[in-house]
Amino acid sequence: MPTRFTVLGSGSAGNASLLETDQTRLLIDAGLSGRQIRLRLAKMGRSPETLDGILLTHEHTDHTQGLKALCGKLEIPVYCNRLTADELRFRMETKLDVRQFVTGQSFEIGDVTVENFSVPHDAQDPVGFHVRTADGGVGVLTDLGQATRLVLERVRGVRALFIEANYDLNLLQEDTRRPWAIKQRIMSRHGHLANSSTAEAVENLANGTLRNIVLGHLSRDCNTPEIAKESVTKKLLQAGIDSLRIDVSTQANPTETITL
Repeated sequence: MPTRFTVLGSGSAGNASLLETDQTRLLIDAGLSGRQIRLRLAKMGRSPETLDGILLTHEHTDHTQGLKALCGKLEIPVYCNRLTADELRFRMETKLDVRQFVTGQSFEIGDVTVENFSVPHDAQDPVGFHVRTADGGVGVLTDLGQATRLVLERVRGVRALFIEANYDLNLLQEDTRRPWAIKQRIMSRHGHLANSSTAEAVENLANGTLRNIVLGHLSRDCNTPEIAKESVTKKLLQAGIDSLRIDVSTQANPTETITL
């Protein structure tokens, strides 16, 4: 079976994705409820019982809230770094089967190699992933305030990229629900990516192997799928790039599965 990647759901309230190869099935983040993860996997003919592991980018609830329901009985291995594991142990009563990795050091699960690297975000030790498979790589950049040169180099060469497009700058600035201090945090280096920054990152990476982009973690109030996609598409077209398939993930439904 060729490598397949599906974003089960993504947004401020929860994030989870499924990566499958011929031998390995991994959940990347478990930020939807356990019930929702099970329902969305079932629509694909899958179940949590068949997972070989759960990769965590960081400890925030919108990336971990499904762990208790999934791992309480099934004992699915959870792969995360030490500071993320410490935070989970502090917060959760459920004992997890944690397989700790060192940030920056790659490791293997079945027939995939998982490379991880630091990203700027306001968590204990947040990471992005470049998951290497026989069919090519999948990059995961779910929460970061800046797509640094180091981050871009670590996902360069992937076939598919899941990258956050959290907010439209104008909508965020005009938003009346958020106090200025919160807006500053969101716009900071350790906050989230604006559509314009996501578009620049995608343009930087679109020079060869990249075929599929999934935009994720859209703000419910300060972005829309239409605005996010238009922002990235416009930037790429200005650079003469029209070969990428761009999908936008939502909180409510899984994306169409990408086959590498």
